[in-house]
Amino acid sequence: MPDEDEKRALHRALVDRVLNGEGRASAEQRAHAFEGVGLAPPLDALIDKVAERPAQVSEADLAAAKASGCTEDQLFELVVCAAVGRSARLYDAGLAALAEAAGEGRPGRAS
Repeated sequence: MPDEDEKRALHRALVDRVLNGEGRASAEQRAHAFEGVGLAPPLDALIDKVAERPAQVSEADLAAAKASGCTEDQLFELVVCAAVGRSARLYDAGLAALAEAAGEGRPGRAS
């Protein structure tokens, strides 16, 4: 099992790859999907559902996003960015809560 530093490095590598790696969606679109803000309709509705209510994503949501001009490859990348972005926010919040509970303040900062 990787140690904590290795886990964090792997996490950073994943985030870097989805945001900056080769892809069909622009880096700007991927960053917006990752953060869950800044995309135009109907992409914004799809990305919000992926991040906040994934069980509610429907074929209609995907069809509307595709009709807006996105290819299936671009939609796939944006959905992955949205999911990884949501996971990253939860991961960071969990680390902050653990650090606070341990009396360490925020991770990476001196108390």
